[in-house]
Amino acid sequence: MKFRLEPTALLAYTVTQVGEIQNEWLQELYMTVHNHNPQFIALHFQEVGGKDYMVNMGHAENFFRDIDSSEEMKDFDRVCIYVDNQFQAEDSFTALGSLYFIRKTLKNIYQYDFNVKDFKAVSGRNKHVGPLEGVATVEKEKFPKNFWPDFKWSRKGFMRTRWIIQNQALDLVNVHLFHDASNLVACSSSPSIYSANRKNALRYVINRISDSRYTLLPFVVFGDFNFRLDTRSLVQHLSTAADMQTVKNECNNEVEKIICEEKDTDQQVLLRVEDKLFVYLHPAVFQENNGSAFLKYDKEVAAFHDVIKEEDIEFPPSYPYSEEYTKPTQYMNTRCPAWCDRILMSHSAQDFIYKGEDGEKCVVYNTVGPRVCMGDHKPVFLFFSLKTSDH
Repeated sequence: MKFRLEPTALLAYTVTQVGEIQNEWLQELYMTVHNHNPQFIALHFQEVGGKDYMVNMGHAENFFRDIDSSEEMKDFDRVCIYVDNQFQAEDSFTALGSLYFIRKTLKNIYQYDFNVKDFKAVSGRNKHVGPLEGVATVEKEKFPKNFWPDFKWSRKGFMRTRWIIQNQALDLVNVHLFHDASNLVACSSSPSIYSANRKNALRYVINRISDSRYTLLPFVVFGDFNFRLDTRSLVQHLSTAADMQTVKNECNNEVEKIICEEKDTDQQVLLRVEDKLFVYLHPAVFQENNGSAFLKYDKEVAAFHDVIKEEDIEFPPSYPYSEEYTKPTQYMNTRCPAWCDRILMSHSAQDFIYKGEDGEKCVVYNTVGPRVCMGDHKPVFLFFSLKTSDH
């Protein structure tokens, strides 16, 4: 039985060329569905409505309707949609959206009712766009306001649904963790304070979905983890053959810039780092061999190896790509490229993935739209087969 998971961070239509990029985004999604022919699709969105969600939320709802009613998705006769669009409710708004599509040929699929604590057969098209607190088949939570009092409270949290698919029970969890607000702050320590915040948040999510309220099940957590490379260590590495200088503010003596110049006679600026600027002279290195040389700086998931596994990463950093339609393969000079968008799973969940025999390729972990503008995040997907009695 084919099963596919695909998270994305920002909806592509929130950028300037709304219609043009939205159409490309959808075509890339439909092409991925066509190429892999899944029986079950899970789409996890973060920041529904984008940065200007108060203006764009209506467009987001139309976007989801377009997917549901598209000719390309006509073979999926059962749909479950959960979209938290209640931006007026500051205490609970997460801007998360989880969409699940079930093909006609897939039988024996059930969804959990968190109120009665039992599974029920899935039928029809179930769409919940609005307040989700009264919806029994989804559990949603915004991270508590007092989690990190020194940082701005933002629309970050998680959303869980629970399924039985071909007699295999599992949790699917949509997650959005905290970003790096300043490159300079990220450079000031290793690991950074932002990394520590994300570690606390992910541990909180894992504890919540593993607590005693419900039976513990295998789980797959996927979305925008905002994982970043260890910036301090990376900057030290990139500037090994350069002269580094820091520029401080005369008033408060805080670092405003880090400038690394090559030591040769040209003294070209090799690297320039500011709060929201990360400019490296040779940006193509982050895509050479899918960025594999920088995976050693991708350390944040390592703290969870006791409970979480991940398929091998063989694609370039998924963020921050240019939002200009004509530059789909270029990174912006705002942040250091990083694998922000991930699909992680419990050890017990990985155990039921069919790995194939004799070199058979049964698992695909990759980005969507590598040569098309998809927004500043490239969506990431995981395609795999569940083990059956035949396996």
